[in-house]
Amino acid sequence: RRLDTSLFPGIYLLKVDEFGGLISEEEISDELVAPIGPLMQHTDGGYYFFCMLDVVLQTQLIRVDADGTVADPVGVGNSYPAAAAQDGNNFLLLSYNHVDKESVVSVVSTGGAVSSSKEFSIGAGDAVEEPIINQFLQTSRKLPFLVGKVGSGYYFNGFYNYTLSLSFTNLVADEPQGIVQGQQDDGGISQAVPLDGGKFALARFNFGDNYFLPSATINSAGISSSSELNGNPMPELAPNAKVAILRTTIDARKVVLYASDTRSKQIALFGYDEATGALVGSKYLGFSNPFEIASLTATADGGLIVCGTTYVAGRFTRICLFKLSQEELTEAFKGF
Repeated sequence: RRLDTSLFPGIYLLKVDEFGGLISEEEISDELVAPIGPLMQHTDGGYYFFCMLDVVLQTQLIRVDADGTVADPVGVGNSYPAAAAQDGNNFLLLSYNHVDKESVVSVVSTGGAVSSSKEFSIGAGDAVEEPIINQFLQTSRKLPFLVGKVGSGYYFNGFYNYTLSLSFTNLVADEPQGIVQGQQDDGGISQAVPLDGGKFALARFNFGDNYFLPSATINSAGISSSSELNGNPMPELAPNAKVAILRTTIDARKVVLYASDTRSKQIALFGYDEATGALVGSKYLGFSNPFEIASLTATADGGLIVCGTTYVAGRFTRICLFKLSQEELTEAFKGF
């Protein structure tokens, strides 16, 4: 949500029932800003996310109970949280240190303690930092920051050595073990999800164009360029489109679902067979008003929830939810 008191985005929590009906909503204190997803469910029954303090920029960890009760924030350190992921009972955090101009990958407990951390220089000069800060200030497009774990190591999609790069690290060595370099902030990886057998489901962008790679092999122990990965061109997508990827099972088939924004202002879903990388179907969501993807997740009944943003009359920002049943998914992604 937009704040009158800050250039950073504020925090709004919404809870709905299985039909999308409102259960509760809450606007968090304006002192807490710039939340990053996903909302991570822990084995302790709580849901966690990172944000930061408006003035001092220190990263905070927030716990939300299942009934919507918000606990007091826990200071983590660092500044500008950019991406997060769950790692067993801990969380992975990618943040930006604006003082030393470094991308920082950290392992954080539910209590906010940092057990491991490594810093990587983005390069000298204000020009490298500018797109990072502009994203937080909402004056430019959102950059596809990512962090995650693959095997015994970690990966992050963030700035390193002057460019947006997908980097692989053991959180010990001073330099990444592998780097997939982008084109400053004009090209690079827009989404990455590890698959079995050392492969990745990837999406990449390059000066406005978008490409999907549902079964990509990455050299995680060397230096390469994202433009060398090729991939399936997606001309129907908006320039430098946001992409969400979900591994799921549809009608006993392992499927990789891609969700993204189209030029016609719809949310597009594309399904690929995880074993072969072949397209098995597509589906488009939204009409009349513009729609944009935020995230998607599988439901306990075998269906799918797609969360996004819509603009009523093209102006008024609203949260939107689409629920697809198991039967709808089977029909849309049954293959050709």
